[in-house]
Amino acid sequence: MKHYSDLNESEKKQLLKLPAYMSLLTSTTEAGIDKEEKDTALKITHVKAYSSDPILVDFYKEAESVFEKTITDLDAKLPHNREERKIAIQLELNKLESLLSKLDPDFVSALRRSIRSYDYYISKAHQNVMEYFIFPMPIDGISD
Repeated sequence: MKHYSDLNESEKKQLLKLPAYMSLLTSTTEAGIDKEEKDTALKITHVKAYSSDPILVDFYKEAESVFEKTITDLDAKLPHNREERKIAIQLELNKLESLLSKLDPDFVSALRRSIRSYDYYISKAHQNVMEYFIFPMPIDGISD
């Protein structure tokens, strides 16, 4: 069962943009999301479609199906100044809050927990994979 089926088509399309907005919000480059961050965001969304809380599986599968186009379109539309981009994305995320209030609280809670991980993984997109094996926990001065 889709836990967001009470939304109309426009609202549903807006909700499916959430992973892309979070990826763009946490990207580290001034001019928007770069290739490594975009590739990481695509992989995260794919993995979440199969390994997230069962209540979110349908959501992530649908979000994954439109993710690449969504993130590319949003990246092109949003301001490229880092601060202006952050403000624009925050405004869009605030609009999503009203949609979330229409949804099952268990779904919303699981979605909030899940979406927080985008920040962590996108910010680590530029780190070498070996760092995770050598220093799996962040250590000030050694890993950031």
